[in-house]
Amino acid sequence: MHATQFQPSGKLQRIIGITGGIGMGKTTISNYLQTNYQLPVLDADLYAREAVEPGSQVLAKLVERYGSSILLPDGTLNRSRMGDIVFHSPAERCWLEQQIHPYVRERIESELQACVQQNRPVVVLVVPLLFEARMTDLVSEIWVVHTSNQQQIERLQQRDQLKLEQIRARIGSQMPIEKKLEQADVILDNSSTLEALFAQVDHALLHPKSRQHPLPTDRRR
Repeated sequence: MHATQFQPSGKLQRIIGITGGIGMGKTTISNYLQTNYQLPVLDADLYAREAVEPGSQVLAKLVERYGSSILLPDGTLNRSRMGDIVFHSPAERCWLEQQIHPYVRERIESELQACVQQNRPVVVLVVPLLFEARMTDLVSEIWVVHTSNQQQIERLQQRDQLKLEQIRARIGSQMPIEKKLEQADVILDNSSTLEALFAQVDHALLHPKSRQHPLPTDRRR
């Protein structure tokens, strides 16, 4: 069950939370929903990037902790270098997430309010660490996309040009996909063709399950 904390002060009928393992197709699905159904998409990864932009408090904390070697010549974060640090150290990854996740959550809540003002009844949230970051209370239903482990590795090799050791470290840093599937309201199989995947997405969107969770209740401070 979802925690019941956040509720935009207006009418949203559905807040769809899309998650899954790294490289399994979350962006493919959200892009499809945005393009074919004109649904607003809130991407946690984009907000996480905002959190470490030059001049941000989070980036300053990172430099203080790890030194200027984590910066590129233009002053932006060297994500590859940062990844090598956090994906091999659970303690450092936990510390980094504690710096970034509050900002991401605040941005999502703000954008949800904006969607209310725009009279958008259905909103899509793409949150890779939806469970790990304890953000399930932000959504009314959880969609988990999955592939086989081999497909996941092959896609990451093609997309990110990562070595096998780096890929395994990134996969290992996340909750096992089996655990995510156990908590899903909708399971999307991305092991076949895009056509097959999009057919599943169409069905999930147009025929919502009756076990869909109610929208979270209001959070007052």
